[in-house]
Amino acid sequence: MPLITVSYTSSRQSPSLKADIASAVSELTAKILHKDPKVTAIIVRSVEAGDWFAGGRSLAEQKLASYWIDIHVSEGTNTKDEKAAYLAAMFKRMAEILGPLHPETYLHVDEVKGDAYGFGGLTQERRYIAGKLEVSPEKA
Repeated sequence: MPLITVSYTSSRQSPSLKADIASAVSELTAKILHKDPKVTAIIVRSVEAGDWFAGGRSLAEQKLASYWIDIHVSEGTNTKDEKAAYLAAMFKRMAEILGPLHPETYLHVDEVKGDAYGFGGLTQERRYIAGKLEVSPEKA
């Protein structure tokens, strides 16, 4: 159910880099935030290091990598401890994939209301109610 956008910059290049990033993000999202990978969408975008600035200098100048991960989840489905563990684990894993990271590397867990978020034409609130009633979401 989460929609995750990953923007990154790195001097490391490989044909599988985007797939490696998507795989790591999916794995950690499932393991730590308990989100089903079958309904997780991930968009991975590369940004030139010369176009990414932190501390007033481009990351190309600093020879550092970075990322911005924005994940949308339903409000109240994860604890503060889970979100903290997710940020820490993601920073570690992405450093393994991208190389040394700039300290100003960000991840945002955006909690949205279940009645204003969903997929497949149904809100998460409706899916939740259907689960409690043990009926299909279309009948809830």
